[in-house]
Amino acid sequence: MAELRAFVYLDRIQPQFTAYLGANMRGCLPVVGMAATIVEIAPGIAINQVADAALKSAFVQPGLMVVERSFGVLEFHSKTQADVKHAGEAALQSLGATMEQRVKPKILSSTIIHKVNDYHTQVVNVSRLASVLIAGQDMYIMEVVPAAYIALAANEAEKNAQITLVDCRLFGAVGRLYLGGKESDIERAAKAAETAILNVIGIDGKA
Repeated sequence: MAELRAFVYLDRIQPQFTAYLGANMRGCLPVVGMAATIVEIAPGIAINQVADAALKSAFVQPGLMVVERSFGVLEFHSKTQADVKHAGEAALQSLGATMEQRVKPKILSSTIIHKVNDYHTQVVNVSRLASVLIAGQDMYIMEVVPAAYIALAANEAEKNAQITLVDCRLFGAVGRLYLGGKESDIERAAKAAETAILNVIGIDGKA
């Protein structure tokens, strides 16, 4: 039976996070304000059964489906929160699991770097998937397992502070988030991201 590693419900996806999803997905593109759910399971191939259950149960659109040997990730969204919630329930039923049986996330790293050096900024920007980091800004970096929970951290950080979403990696062994901005904004964003992750209810699982 597949393990439910992460189950993330986002009530309203924020502008920068929406733009990041749209730029890096190959499925149906979301728009600002939609509700979304991200599901991560192990082993990866079983994510196809999750997608089948979710997409047949309600009018939701898939934006991302990643099938790796170890992990599989599915994101779906809709303008209607009820549809996203219903599809999420169908996804859970297909796994024979409840949301409380998801793996509780663990923060591996939560770091603020003040006034980032020009050259450091450039090497971060080379591989970023979202907006650029500006030299002299503060930078926040978070790492989380399971990886899909980083979507929750990114969305909540943007809700609570005027930051720049620089990079977000929501599948793989580790979820990773990079934010840029003024010191006060980065501090608020970091607190919001950490609080969101720490408030997730779940069971202890393998890192």
